[in-house]
Amino acid sequence: MNEQTGTPAVHPLVNRRMLAMLRAVAAGRGRVSCSSEPDLFIDGVSCGDQFAAHALAHQGLVRAARPGLPGELVPAVLTPAGQEVVAARQQHHAA
Repeated sequence: MNEQTGTPAVHPLVNRRMLAMLRAVAAGRGRVSCSSEPDLFIDGVSCGDQFAAHALAHQGLVRAARPGLPGELVPAVLTPAGQEVVAARQQHHAA
């Protein structure tokens, strides 16, 4: 529940594959293409599920660490929302 508005909290839809992608980005292993449909690369290899990569970006969980030229690969970082998703899943599995 959102404490300020009293409305139910909206949680991003993240499956196990997406969570693994988020964890890789959190570990500093991700790069993203500067594009309206950013492609995600982990350890220099294009993710096999670019639909999931696009969803992570469009849900505001992953973003480019800095601006770049169209198509340029730049480091990927988690947004605060992405960090919350990873932390919540870690807490859930620790319990």
